[in-house]
Amino acid sequence: MDIIEVEVFNKLFASIAEEMGIILTRSSFSSNIKERRDFSCAIFDAHGELIAQAAHIPVHLGAMPKTLQHVLASHSFAPGDVVIANDPFHGGSHLPDITLIEGVFANGGDKPLFYAVNRAHHADVGGSNPGSMGFVTDIAEEGVLIAPTLLVEGGKISEGFLGGFLARVRNPEERQGDLRAQLAALTRGRARLLELHTKYGARHMEAIIGQLQDYAERLMRATIAALPDGTYRFCDFLDNDGVTREKLPISVALTIAQDRAVADFSGSADQVRSPLNTVESVVIAATVYVFQCLMGEGFPINQGSYRPISIITRPGSLLHALPPAPVAAGNVETSQRIVDALFGALAQACPERIPAASCGSMNNIAIGGRDQRTGRQYTYYETIGGGMGARPDRPGLSAVHTHMTNTMNTPVEALERSYPLQIEKYAIRYGSGGKGKQRGGDGIIRSYRFLSTGQVSLLTERREMPPYGLQGGTAGRLGENLLVRQGKSRKLAGKINLVAQPGDRLIIKTPGGGGWGSPG
Repeated sequence: MDIIEVEVFNKLFASIAEEMGIILTRSSFSSNIKERRDFSCAIFDAHGELIAQAAHIPVHLGAMPKTLQHVLASHSFAPGDVVIANDPFHGGSHLPDITLIEGVFANGGDKPLFYAVNRAHHADVGGSNPGSMGFVTDIAEEGVLIAPTLLVEGGKISEGFLGGFLARVRNPEERQGDLRAQLAALTRGRARLLELHTKYGARHMEAIIGQLQDYAERLMRATIAALPDGTYRFCDFLDNDGVTREKLPISVALTIAQDRAVADFSGSADQVRSPLNTVESVVIAATVYVFQCLMGEGFPINQGSYRPISIITRPGSLLHALPPAPVAAGNVETSQRIVDALFGALAQACPERIPAASCGSMNNIAIGGRDQRTGRQYTYYETIGGGMGARPDRPGLSAVHTHMTNTMNTPVEALERSYPLQIEKYAIRYGSGGKGKQRGGDGIIRSYRFLSTGQVSLLTERREMPPYGLQGGTAGRLGENLLVRQGKSRKLAGKINLVAQPGDRLIIKTPGGGGWGSPG
């Protein structure tokens, strides 16, 4: 193996995924994709194994290999075919995350050389609540579920499928625009991959990809082998399921045995009636992400990274939900608590390396209604950052997205131009980080004023169970959701659907990160 050549190809493949993301950003319609960049792009080999990914969203990227497994088990690609899917129970994450997959063929070839893939969070895919991220008890209420289906066949869009999908969603023009942006990103990925194939040839490319994946596996094995053998247990909790006040345990038994790791989540809570349920692919994404953090930056991330890690879940549990469980919040909230539980376990194995708990919530807000300025229906979705947990050698960052999310904020100017909302305050929530030798990062205060009636859905966590500190550091401050109407403020539940009236203010105060080390 020529390690220099392998690394050059690693960067080449990753750059293709990054370029796909640039095309998707510039071509998309919705603020959630264009401004917040809530999407991910990756490249897979002919066997459906990950070659490279862009530095996009961990919860998307870690679940994609499972998606490819399910799609390739039921579909044979021909040139010009693009498959669309969002089924959480077959490799997806939640319904708004729509995945497009295209096989890349050489001229005259009958089998794909590669697969170009992207996954984007659409601001609405139908269902009971605008934004498709509301509090419901059945996945049918969350929106349109798409089993793997040909969106494009032989280079021609399936107008029958597309028309049926658009008829069931809010703001169909925006949905169609975002889907076409995803197709444009695949087109760029296909072109760049074929350029590499033409320049280097199929045999050389296949050999390099195999070496690259084996190299990533060796790096991951070395990372695990550096940890002391043993079984490390940790349990953290979700606030509640929104139906009852009962806390939901996320329990892990993490076993390190030489150069392999086994994460057993079977002791976690049972499946619930609310959208906090999580599918197996999201658990995989969260677990692999934690170990990739231990590897550090600059190393190749591909299918080889997954090989030394085994994951055990219990079907019918919160972390292996079965249909027809709703799962919208499992992707965005429960995934964060999986990370917290894993880092809590690893803090016993290597306390000098593990940070305190971060914000622990993506602080999801979805708003929809009719814009009185234009008379048109709108849907808006965003997540809000918080405080990063303090690290052993430095404080946590303030007002950032952490762990399973890697999105940006929606600029105030873009939001107010496109929606009947005003942002009255957008500021760091000073003093919300936990105390310690290293202080936890502070959260965010974001205040919305409604200019017209809006249907609001909140899916938030760490409103009752604060982000933990480590090694004597104190916990981060709890988040808060407040509604101010006619000068009177009332506290809102962490998970709620409500109707806001013109003049109402919705104030979201996100949690701070935990502190690290004794304060004195």
